[in-house]
Amino acid sequence: MGLEYGKTYVVMPKGVHKATIVWLHGLGGNGGSWFELLGALPLPNIKWICPTAPIRPVTVLGGSSSTAWFDVGHLSQDPPDDIEGLDASATYVANLLQSEPDNIKLGIGGFSMGAATSLYSATCFVSGKYSNGNSYPTELRAVIALSGWLPCSKVLNEKMKNSAASRASNLPILLCHGLGTTSVLRLL
Repeated sequence: MGLEYGKTYVVMPKGVHKATIVWLHGLGGNGGSWFELLGALPLPNIKWICPTAPIRPVTVLGGSSSTAWFDVGHLSQDPPDDIEGLDASATYVANLLQSEPDNIKLGIGGFSMGAATSLYSATCFVSGKYSNGNSYPTELRAVIALSGWLPCSKVLNEKMKNSAASRASNLPILLCHGLGTTSVLRLL
């Protein structure tokens, strides 16, 4: 696709480094928009990596360019899925996690479009591959999705057919949407 991702912000752990979470912003945001909040959370053993999505045309915005992890055609219960964009962003995120030490637990989280990208990455991890057939390289231990949606839900059953059930059942996923999101963030 030839996309250029923006600046990546990193919140280093204040305690013993036990986990790394890549945190993805929503449509039009950037990695710096979550940097301060994540750094203020009382989670001293987590390293937070906050990348910035590439600038690309977004169909739902009338083709205007914005930072976006993938293209969104329209808001509905059955939107078209930008498989190429989802695979590119999920690959980018997995590559960020590849450089972490072997003994560190790895996770992905996000808000809105970032949550959708996180959930898509979870389906790639569980199936062991991206939609383009390439192998998914990272061992995820947690996924967090705040106010997002599940891309490619139309083909999820087909994608998961050959997956090991234990892989899916052993991946903790925290989903929050609506009024409860604020209180859950306080619990983290």
